[in-house]
Amino acid sequence: MKDKKESAYVRLARETIENYIKYGNIISPPQDLPEEIINQKAGAFVSLKKYGNLRGCIGTYLPTRENIAQEIIQNAIAAATEDYRFGPIQEKELSSLSYTVYILSEPELVRDIKELDPQKYGIIVKTEIKTGLLLPDLEGVDTIEQQLSITCQKGGIDPLGEKIFIYRFTVEKYQ
Repeated sequence: MKDKKESAYVRLARETIENYIKYGNIISPPQDLPEEIINQKAGAFVSLKKYGNLRGCIGTYLPTRENIAQEIIQNAIAAATEDYRFGPIQEKELSSLSYTVYILSEPELVRDIKELDPQKYGIIVKTEIKTGLLLPDLEGVDTIEQQLSITCQKGGIDPLGEKIFIYRFTVEKYQ
């Protein structure tokens, strides 16, 4: 049963991006999706790789849509077209993309950095106006210190000069 669930998340991201890039269409969620994708809300990230290298990754850490399916659809399009680190995906690239979908748990406030584990938890570092986020279990991120440093860099946050709040979350990862 888990294989069917896993492939449904990735299939939805792939179909969304292919339809959007080829035809400019935003798809509606297919009728055959597992119940939890339609009936539950959660933050979701869609990560795209081309030949093993990151090609786009965008998501939401809190739900912003009516269900997980809509969250994946919106974030898949954004990952393919709006990641500032890369140009938009071109149609000729579609066959060389691999997809990962992350479904996030609700973030919880961290009171002590000893509660962190970069393999198990992703983190959100927030100030009054800035936010940085890093997904868990990323290659090359082995220590809490590395995880905090990278997350602050991504958010443009000076952890020594600004008051920060750290949140942690878990993910269900589908490839």
